[in-house]
Amino acid sequence: MLHASTAVRTAASAVLACAALFAAAGCSSESEKKGDAKGGEGSALKTASALTVKGREPMSGYTRTKFGQAWADTDGNKCGTRDDILKRDLSEVKFGDGRCTVTSGTLTKDPYTGKSVRFERGKSKIDIDHVVALSDAWQKGARAWDPAKRVALANDPLNLIAADASANRSKGDGDTAKWLPDNEAYRCEYVARQVAVKKKYGLWVTDVEKAAMVKVLSTCPSRKPPTGGNPTAAPTRFTTK
Repeated sequence: MLHASTAVRTAASAVLACAALFAAAGCSSESEKKGDAKGGEGSALKTASALTVKGREPMSGYTRTKFGQAWADTDGNKCGTRDDILKRDLSEVKFGDGRCTVTSGTLTKDPYTGKSVRFERGKSKIDIDHVVALSDAWQKGARAWDPAKRVALANDPLNLIAADASANRSKGDGDTAKWLPDNEAYRCEYVARQVAVKKKYGLWVTDVEKAAMVKVLSTCPSRKPPTGGNPTAAPTRFTTK
């Protein structure tokens, strides 16, 4: 049994060691594990809280062609956007042409269901989902954009993920207030991505949508929104109808 003073010295030494080796050893306080309940600077929660709130505009005038040809090669890598996302998100990928056309692969853990889904070209059970649906974007600012910006949104990897087709179709064009993935472990990442896209493109949110975003992100207040993707204007060679 340790003498009381020895025990105190031992505990103090452990605390000092943790502080000194924090980054390397991974020691962290409970407050750091939980994060700032209101979200720190740069967090998805803080970003969501700052999004502009407005009412939903009418759907009138919306068609998919307002966002250009589907899966346009806006990044100029000679591969369509759909194949780019399949290459990024699937494992065990096989190509029909050696480089671009994905013929098979596996979505090891579908973000919306948490299950493994096999991709076979021509009988696919996988969709490429616009995390912020194009029709939702149309009603929240995109109808007033230049065509180049709409084409960019439709093909921006930041706004695209491979997902189980059935789950994706149950989502439809729902925003956070209307739909969340059944896979609860993915909800923070999903909402953070929607927030990142809406911030990047200057899209607004409705009041109920913003409340739903904040509710989800309050459970993960330290999560950062994803970054990157393509520029917010596609090259001028791409047009819309």
